[in-house]
Amino acid sequence: MKYQIPVALAALLLALGAGYWAGKGPGVGAGDTATKPAAAAAAAAPRKLLYYRNPMGLADTSPVPKKDSMGMDYIAVYEGEDEGVAAGEVKISTEKVQKLGVKTEPAALRELARQVRAAGRVEIDERRLHTVAPKFEGWVERLHVNATGQPVAKGQPLFEVYSPELVSAQREYVVAAKGVAALKDAGAEMQSGMRQLSEASLLRLRNWDISEEQIKALAAGGEAKRTLTFRAPTGGVVLEKKAIAGMRFMPGEMLYQIADLSAVWVLADVFERDIGMLKVGQKVKLGINAYPDKSFVGTLAYIYPTLKAETRTIPVRIELANPGGLLKPAMYASVELAVGAREQRVTVPLSAVIDSGARQIVLIDKGAGRFEPRQVKLGARSDSHVEIMEGVRDGEPVVVAANFLIDAESNLKAAVGGFGHAAHGATATPAAAPAAASSGHQASGTLDAIDAKAGTVTVSHGPVASLKWPAMTMDFMLANPALTAKLKPGSAVAIEFVERKPGEWVITRMDATASAAAAAAPHQGH
Repeated sequence: MKYQIPVALAALLLALGAGYWAGKGPGVGAGDTATKPAAAAAAAAPRKLLYYRNPMGLADTSPVPKKDSMGMDYIAVYEGEDEGVAAGEVKISTEKVQKLGVKTEPAALRELARQVRAAGRVEIDERRLHTVAPKFEGWVERLHVNATGQPVAKGQPLFEVYSPELVSAQREYVVAAKGVAALKDAGAEMQSGMRQLSEASLLRLRNWDISEEQIKALAAGGEAKRTLTFRAPTGGVVLEKKAIAGMRFMPGEMLYQIADLSAVWVLADVFERDIGMLKVGQKVKLGINAYPDKSFVGTLAYIYPTLKAETRTIPVRIELANPGGLLKPAMYASVELAVGAREQRVTVPLSAVIDSGARQIVLIDKGAGRFEPRQVKLGARSDSHVEIMEGVRDGEPVVVAANFLIDAESNLKAAVGGFGHAAHGATATPAAAPAAASSGHQASGTLDAIDAKAGTVTVSHGPVASLKWPAMTMDFMLANPALTAKLKPGSAVAIEFVERKPGEWVITRMDATASAAAAAAPHQGH
């Protein structure tokens, strides 16, 4: 019996413990069981993968991981990553925007003046060019001006000549003049005859450019002179001297050529596309290489009526004073003519426009790394800005630097490819992601050379149908140096390029032809 009590007590305690845990345990256990699996499930639930996009921002997606032609991994795009981005916009992380060096500037109203530049050359004013050529036969007796380039004043003696004809003409005039004086008391008929003879002799001397001073001396009873002095008809510089002491000359032979260089012309060749903006009478700024610290101002005096077919340029004539004779004939001149309307117009910097040839795009900064590609209509251009006729309002911030890098870092081409269509993030499934139309020009050819320092490549490409180009070899800029990371000269390539600004062509995609074909084969259904 003595062992029955402890056994009973132990049984009682065991029963009480079982009841306690039976009453309390299930509630706690159930709660733990319900909470822990839910938290684990929430932590383990993966984000919904939409698709993989091209790392260079090209309009190419894949439902499975892959690499592009340069070996770069495609980037996974998950549901919810593009929340807050409107259709047609692109988004880049704030950190990447800073790394790219994106700069913006508001579109603004300004007077859009443009400078037309042309190459010119200093020429002699044709109206200030004089030639000294005797009208009778004779010999050069003595030279007073005996060097080319020597400056002369108007009326300065140039040379002396001897001519038997000249001596005879002087004597005839002296005799006739004396005869008129001797017959002053004779009949009218005799006086008239002698007077006509005297006038004929005087006219002959004047036609031979005998000076009035010499004629008066002869009329006053002086003797005929053996030599005649020729004087400078104008002040200027001797451009050409053919007279030599003792030489014989014939009537009309040029002995001196003198130019007055106190005013000169500048003849400039203006391109055909600019000629319609020029007006006669407008002021022109000129620069001369010989005087880099000086600026000259002239007046547009004449636009020539003919065009040079070889250069597609039209000559214009600019007149300007030449104090001190600084401007020498045949000097080269740089010509600047300000043209364009003076009214206020909405403008953006030239660097803000992405020109593909088919259309022009401007990126509008929406803030927080969001950018809206907007198609615009361009108007007049200046050296630094372009008029926006449609697409951008005054004050809207536009991207003026790194806009091509934004193109490479985003799906800009997809947004541009179909204005009004949703971006990739709005698609329900990867297979339904639209393949955006390309905004550039395509060509295929051979990579001839790579200049990593300048960021350029030389490509021999075939015809480009979108630009109506024939096959040619030309240099391109690179939107991203990584485009040539796995290529070398001699590789067959397929390229896509756009025109960043007039005459500057930029490659945005470059694939080795074989790699491009291999990569495209598994995805023909997308």
